[in-house]
Amino acid sequence: MPAFTQLTDAEVEAIVAHLRSWPGQKPPGIRTRDRIAGNTARGKTLYERHCTTCHGAHGEGGHGTGVTLSRPRSAPILAPALNNPGFLAAASDAMIKTTLVNGREGTPMRSFLKQGLKERDINDIVAYVRAFEQMPPSPGARVLESESPVLVRVSPYSVEETVEKVKTAVGAANMRLIRVQTLDQGFVADGTENHDQTIVYSCDFGFLNEALKVDPRVGLFLPCRVTVIRHAGKVQVMTINPKRLSRIFNNAELNDLCEQMYKVYVEILEESIL
Repeated sequence: MPAFTQLTDAEVEAIVAHLRSWPGQKPPGIRTRDRIAGNTARGKTLYERHCTTCHGAHGEGGHGTGVTLSRPRSAPILAPALNNPGFLAAASDAMIKTTLVNGREGTPMRSFLKQGLKERDINDIVAYVRAFEQMPPSPGARVLESESPVLVRVSPYSVEETVEKVKTAVGAANMRLIRVQTLDQGFVADGTENHDQTIVYSCDFGFLNEALKVDPRVGLFLPCRVTVIRHAGKVQVMTINPKRLSRIFNNAELNDLCEQMYKVYVEILEESIL
């Protein structure tokens, strides 16, 4: 998915508006940021009675984050962590209420109205979930500290030499080399590619398969993509910083994966410029 730098802001906004116009979109109310009034103390009692089995006594969720497209078909649906900065920042009160009212098709999350609760009860549960923002986060909701979205090192070698060193470093990290290509391959005519911008793809497939069972969002940094470019007279070698994923949606298992891959990526970069 390349950046569409050739489009103006107005053109990008027009595409977004077109996507929003498709049938089956969520009702406008689900995107409102208005808070729903409810009794937090009463909501806590209702939450303990109806929600803790799946979402945990403190909103810590089940294993994983609830994104389950890549899970083995025999695995259970994972209940998301609710006491989680990523979830609370993304989910409006209206979205949470809509989920409680309607349930989620294909998951154990059934309509609370059909289970006998009243709208007032649902409002109280929403108020209690929103109150997680004022409580200490669960241990799995720790946001990893990271210096930047991209890890960058300056290489003392040419682009060609640095690419070869990256390939060697990838092998030393027990990762399989997938392919090497220019950044613009497929976007320009064959033979006119810019070899001063080259990507090295590699992967530890065993780690990838296990990671996808936890959260398919690891696809943002797996397979490994190391880019080598010549810019402003310098050769730079760079890759995404896996720790930044923790700022989007975080839980203990996902954080562990991000920490592991951060160390691997730093080792590859450092090895490639020695």
